[in-house]
Amino acid sequence: MLFSTKVISASGNLMLNICDSELVDKTFHDGNTKIKINPNYYAERDVDEHEAKNLLKKCNSINMVGEKTISLATSLGIGSEKSIRRIEGIPFLLVFKM
Repeated sequence: MLFSTKVISASGNLMLNICDSELVDKTFHDGNTKIKINPNYYAERDVDEHEAKNLLKKCNSINMVGEKTISLATSLGIGSEKSIRRIEGIPFLLVFKM
């Protein structure tokens, strides 16, 4: 299982954009809400599940999209089911660690 990722370092913080790799370059709509899984934002590098877990644990803020990605994060105690939003059935979740 592969995950598409991009890590951005700014002001001592690490921001992770991560999604199920098959969602890259797709757009989803729900009324006035639209999300585009832009390759420039999400797909700098594909990683396996082991590396995805390490990134999820070490990054301060995480922008994640997709069933596999969010399932992996919540299995690690990152994020909560009640905070997940869905657009066209595709889940996305933002997490900021304090």
